[in-house]
Amino acid sequence: MRELPARVLVVGLARSGRAAAAALAERGVSVVAYDADPALAVSALSGDVVLGEWDPALLEGVGLVVKSPGVPSDAPPVAAARVRAIPVISEVELGARLLANRLLGVTGTNGKTTTTALLGAILTAGGLPVEVAGNIGRPLTSLVGAVDPGAWIVCELSSFQLEDVETLRPRVAVLTNLEPDHLDRHGDLAAYRRAKLRIFERQENGDVAVVPRGFGHVPGNARRVEFAGDDALPAEPRIRGAHNRENAAAATAAARAIGVADEAIAAALSSFPGVEHRIEEVATICGVDYVNDSKATNAAAAVRALASFPGRRKHVILGGRGKAEPYDALAGAFAEGDRAYLVGEAADEIAAALARRHVDHTYARTLERAVSEAAAAASAGDVVLLSPACASFDQFTSFEHRGEEFRSLVQKLPGWGLDDARTGASSSSGC
Repeated sequence: MRELPARVLVVGLARSGRAAAAALAERGVSVVAYDADPALAVSALSGDVVLGEWDPALLEGVGLVVKSPGVPSDAPPVAAARVRAIPVISEVELGARLLANRLLGVTGTNGKTTTTALLGAILTAGGLPVEVAGNIGRPLTSLVGAVDPGAWIVCELSSFQLEDVETLRPRVAVLTNLEPDHLDRHGDLAAYRRAKLRIFERQENGDVAVVPRGFGHVPGNARRVEFAGDDALPAEPRIRGAHNRENAAAATAAARAIGVADEAIAAALSSFPGVEHRIEEVATICGVDYVNDSKATNAAAAVRALASFPGRRKHVILGGRGKAEPYDALAGAFAEGDRAYLVGEAADEIAAALARRHVDHTYARTLERAVSEAAAAASAGDVVLLSPACASFDQFTSFEHRGEEFRSLVQKLPGWGLDDARTGASSSSGC
């Protein structure tokens, strides 16, 4: 572990920043914590906490800046630190420096949360001590001082988290797929790709790089293992969709690379129920399935969700804050009879793509109205699917918040609350 400087600036005080600040303070480091939000609740934080307008004086005496993933590289504190040649690292890089555990890293445009959680279940089934952390919601630095040094850490890694890593070296690194996303932040696909592939950069001989079959060159010196959705698996996954079979194949390849037996892999594949907000079946009311896929924050993820319900009429809620990506492929994924209900800032842009493909759509503007209109139009056998293809930050605080609001709205529909509402049996009330 590298020696830490006496004073560190932590930028961004959501979950990752708070965990980083706490881990540093535990090691006797003087921490100054900064966030641009002047209304942020910081009563639980100790030490020097500064909110609101950036003051360059906060860098006095600072030997390291730790950046939360939500903070862009051109944010004033980060730019000012680079001008002064003060090192800037991500929160996961700090965690990698402070933890001696073997790391199994997972990145990709889509499927990384599901694959991370599935790997946690597989390692548990195989009797290996394991912790799951990273972009999945539990900051890597929160494990510092709280995890058995012999445990594996399965860590979901976003492109934002991989931007500023220097020593991070997963013993096994998984790339689920690579498609356009976050172009509003990275600028173009090439920059996004470079950020993602940093997961492989410091891998050495004896490490393993798990990549989709036919994927191009990746950096590092790891042994390459490829996977595909048509691979033979120890068991068929419980979670639906061709994309989840790809996730299962990636997880199987990674688990085998560290010696997990096929019997344990099979047990986990056949029992793993999936993750919240990703093609999550909320209810069946009057024969209509309501599915929460709020985690589909890009067009490629929404395309996968639509493909998970072949032969069924879909009422799809789309929109939110766009990421500077096209929606033509998404529009092409709609089948005859499907309908879209558009919400949020990106509604006009999505509507234009849908119109070019002659997809039936309406402007609902809000999630509440979209759920109401979709429920009114749906018939038994149909699917009402929240799969926005956009970020949530125009109307919600997170994709989790959006998914929870969808669930709450579904629970207010006529027919909800009866014993058979979640089982698919027709209700005698409200149908």
